[in-house]
Amino acid sequence: MRVQTGDVWGGLAAMMVALPASISFGVIVYEPLGQMYNAQGAMAGIIGATLLGFFAAMFGGCKRLISSPCAPAAAVLSAFAIQFTQSGMPPDQILLALLLIGLLAGGFQMLFGLLKLGGLIKYMPYPVVSGYLAGVGLIIIAAQTPKCLGISGNQGFWFAITSADQWRAASLIVGIVTAALMLIVPRVTQRIPAVIIAIIGGVTTYWLLSLWDTDLLQLHNNTLIVGPLGGTGISGDAGDAMGGITNFFTSISLPYRALADASLPPIKALLYPALTLSILLSIDTLKTCVVLDSLTHSRHDSNRELLGQGIGNVASALCAGMPGSGTMGATLLNITSGAQTRASGMIEGVMILVAYILLAAMLAWLPLAALAAILVVVGFRMIDRHSFALLKSSDTRLDFLVILTVATVALTISLIAATGIGLLLAILLFLRKQIGTRLIRRTTFGNQVFSRSERLESERQLLEEKGHQTVILELQGSLFFGTANQLYQAVEPYLQTYRYLILDLRRVQSVDMTAGHILEQIGDALHENQCELILSDLPGTIPTGENLKSYFDHLGILREQQHIRVFDELYDALEWIEEQWLLNSGLRPRSEQTYSLRDFDVFKNHKDDTLVDLQACMEPRQLKTGQLLFEVGSKSDEIFFIMQGEVRLDIPLPDGHQHHIATHHQGDFIGELGFLDQRPRIDSATAITDVEVLVLSRSRLDQLADHHKRLGVSLMTEIARVLASRLRQSNDELRVLESA
Repeated sequence: MRVQTGDVWGGLAAMMVALPASISFGVIVYEPLGQMYNAQGAMAGIIGATLLGFFAAMFGGCKRLISSPCAPAAAVLSAFAIQFTQSGMPPDQILLALLLIGLLAGGFQMLFGLLKLGGLIKYMPYPVVSGYLAGVGLIIIAAQTPKCLGISGNQGFWFAITSADQWRAASLIVGIVTAALMLIVPRVTQRIPAVIIAIIGGVTTYWLLSLWDTDLLQLHNNTLIVGPLGGTGISGDAGDAMGGITNFFTSISLPYRALADASLPPIKALLYPALTLSILLSIDTLKTCVVLDSLTHSRHDSNRELLGQGIGNVASALCAGMPGSGTMGATLLNITSGAQTRASGMIEGVMILVAYILLAAMLAWLPLAALAAILVVVGFRMIDRHSFALLKSSDTRLDFLVILTVATVALTISLIAATGIGLLLAILLFLRKQIGTRLIRRTTFGNQVFSRSERLESERQLLEEKGHQTVILELQGSLFFGTANQLYQAVEPYLQTYRYLILDLRRVQSVDMTAGHILEQIGDALHENQCELILSDLPGTIPTGENLKSYFDHLGILREQQHIRVFDELYDALEWIEEQWLLNSGLRPRSEQTYSLRDFDVFKNHKDDTLVDLQACMEPRQLKTGQLLFEVGSKSDEIFFIMQGEVRLDIPLPDGHQHHIATHHQGDFIGELGFLDQRPRIDSATAITDVEVLVLSRSRLDQLADHHKRLGVSLMTEIARVLASRLRQSNDELRVLESA
């Protein structure tokens, strides 16, 4: 792995935010155990930030993600710590219980990754992500504003901004200077991350202010700075490297020494807390990953990230550290500082440990207002101001409603609740759009679109006359309970006035049981009115992964008693319908006897002796079913007159399949293009039945034309007339399909 300069800057910037936050979260969790455990809580936060940050980055699936102890972990573990304390559990046993919860939670996360559960995050709609991002940004702003104003204690946002008498001028000035540098520096230079310059500017401002206010120089009981990182519970203030190292290893060994004096809590009682924590941490991490993807136009591996988070939390728990997740604030600072690879997270983890061991005394003097101001600026940047443009159009206002709702719930209830509400709203909006989508894409009739079977002039006239009794409805979208009634209403006008109803399903995306039941009802209603329901182009596999044919078969829709016919292609269905009209009209589709040249339209006006001479120039050829008459790329100057049987013409597609372009019967001719221009064939001809053809080459016709002057001109004219008729029909169909 190649470490880039931006990774070092990003790791350093993220460390400066993650370290004090981790310390604070650790103290919150261990505070219910008694004051003597505050120092252990601080060290648990540092250990967790070090090990989780390093191992999650090493094994995770999201580049540039910073992992450290977080608010969800602190909230859950502190709640259980209070509950254990109230139940009378000894502090040493509570300490072990908290570490075991973290260990089990990490194990659950590893299991989630191995079971591929992380992929569920892919279905997170962008309005939910945007609302979540805005909610997190507002939470960061609300949480950090009191620190910018110098208000100590756990006071809320509204209390802070309405209690001007408690504002500290030093904090306000430091916060303004730091925020200003965060906004100005990126416009001046990109070589040094703005957060580094902003922190230096905030610290410098704090020391300059101390020239007027000497109270700012107090290390202990100074609520405007981070303060000492050690504690009397372990080994003092860790003011030097040796003291820091001693504190670190003492903290790691403390739970194991407590294990000798306290009984191990029952694992069974810890499974639910651990499972709850693992779910919260996983959701928090994956939501951060989704936000990171949207900001950096990248893609993370959700399952690998859960596995990495689990490994990191297990390592942290084994060393008496706090569990955590991917954190938004430190991650955003990592990105804005130029991080490019996962090395930035590993560097952040190592730097936290190095900073504590070597710079504990200096870190103690970091102004909280400077750190808070940086996070406030980051919080504002997380809010997508462009989303307000969604209010301009009625088509996008509901999307804005989702964003606003998710952000509001995140502020008033919790981020997890916001995610659930956002997903529910997104699902409802999706259903609303699906229900409102026009189910019928196109409506055409049997006298506008014909099969691929070439017909004689008399047959075509009959089919044009009868074709208006065939209606073709091309469906699109999803056939489910929300659109089933729309389908029935669309079909209802055709129940009594049409003979054949074709439902073209090629563009259907999904089908449920309700839609299948509606199809049965439509089939029954049509049958009662002497009308047949035909399904065509049933997709073998639809986007949902289902085999539609198999699904319909399992539902019983394709049973014979359902009176529903099924064809692979629309043109196959049209060909079957055309054959029915021709049979019922008394016109046989084709004679079962072999044709003579006189039966061909192109030769009706020629004399018998001319046809005798013409047939003498032709070569008879017979093919069995499935044999090729010619294939793509073959050179030929021959035209084929079908005396008996049927021939299918296909052209190859890039995917290796064949596209059916026409079916020709006896009385038709094929191969006319090669006969006219003598270029390689562009299609292949296959015998559908046993076939007899007469083959006429261009050279033999030219020889015959020397004796029968009119034959050559007449034949070319008739071929041109037939080609013009076919082209005209194709243009008419294309016009209908494009205008629908």
